[in-house]
Amino acid sequence: MANHTERIIMETFRQMLEEMPFYKISVSALVKRCNISPNTFYYHYEDIYDLLEKWLAKWLDQFSPHEDWHKNAKEVLYACQENEKLVENVVNYLSREQIEQTLFPTDDDDLFYNFVKKSAGDLQIPEEKKRNIADFCRYAVIGFFLRFIWNHSTGDVDSFIDDLDSYIRCFVKAALEKESK
Repeated sequence: MANHTERIIMETFRQMLEEMPFYKISVSALVKRCNISPNTFYYHYEDIYDLLEKWLAKWLDQFSPHEDWHKNAKEVLYACQENEKLVENVVNYLSREQIEQTLFPTDDDDLFYNFVKKSAGDLQIPEEKKRNIADFCRYAVIGFFLRFIWNHSTGDVDSFIDDLDSYIRCFVKAALEKESK
């Protein structure tokens, strides 16, 4: 029963995000539309922000992780194009820091760091420098992602990401060469 209720809440929340900005969605409006009590909502979620965080995590889980960041990026941007209004209604609410932490987390399985490490091969470069290069790439991608969203998810995703991938590969190669000297 709990999973069924959570699915109803999540789906209703998604529908509301397609209709209005996140900041206009209230728990009272959501529970009314779901035909559940506020207590039922609070049994599953601390508040509307907790729901947003869990909904975003679930939405992002649909994308299978690839070894190359650009395959993930293409999947995400195509989904952004298909769900333009929903994405705008969420992203326009989030701070840049929340976008970074949600979409581009840094952890031991960081795609950018693994790419830099693999590109470095046998070069003797300190880990801190590799992490700095990976961070530069991450922030470049975040900037391109935000520009894509702010431009209403228009444009050719393949060309957009292929160009960005080319820029990143050139940058990583040059940065690693510089650090190896």
